[in-house]
Amino acid sequence: MSLLDSVRVLGAMARVTAPTIVDIARGTLPRATVDERARWFGKRVIELLDVDLHARGAHLVPAGRAYIYMSNHQSHLDIPMLYATLPSPTIRMLGKKELFRIPLWGRGLRAAEFIEVDRSDHQRAVQSIEHAARLVRDGVSIYLAPEGTRSRDGRIGKLKKGGFHLALGSGAPIVPVAIRGTIDILPRGGKVMQTGRRVDVDIGAPIEVAGRDLAGLMAEVRDFLVKNVENAASTAG
Repeated sequence: MSLLDSVRVLGAMARVTAPTIVDIARGTLPRATVDERARWFGKRVIELLDVDLHARGAHLVPAGRAYIYMSNHQSHLDIPMLYATLPSPTIRMLGKKELFRIPLWGRGLRAAEFIEVDRSDHQRAVQSIEHAARLVRDGVSIYLAPEGTRSRDGRIGKLKKGGFHLALGSGAPIVPVAIRGTIDILPRGGKVMQTGRRVDVDIGAPIEVAGRDLAGLMAEVRDFLVKNVENAASTAG
């Protein structure tokens, strides 16, 4: 356990944010640049924390279209792990409003087309889903955590409907993603990051949404997450 390692991760965040703020001031921030910086950040966090990363299933996701990626949520470290492993070249994430209130960081997120979600305001939440749908139609894949909050014990919580409405409304397939192990690096409420831990990322085959109902999609995604997180953890233990 090292406070220095945590500081180094914050330094990597700054290294991504600073040039983005400069680009904003200059009036240009290409998507490809954001993509490159996000993936660099993910790989850099893995390197700094000496993560033993095991990712499977990227080959199941065909190139050439936008997807709605949905994963369980164990830690703030989920995001860099996903940027290092998900196969789509351009991915933007839905994030809670608190992230967008961080000085400079929040400004950079908005300029980079990340999507702010205010769950306490239904109208604004709907607008966020509409914003995400426009990005999907423009070829951008979207990531969200349908649990809505980080798990305290690694178990899968109740899934919220917003992301499934986004998939049904946009027609984009859902790609379920199971993350296991980030909770051991930085659990909810934790301040210092652990190093040398194993993280597993299992990427499922895309789920087509045409002709599907909301309840069926939610059940299928939840079954995937339980199988590859809770059941896998029990087997490993």
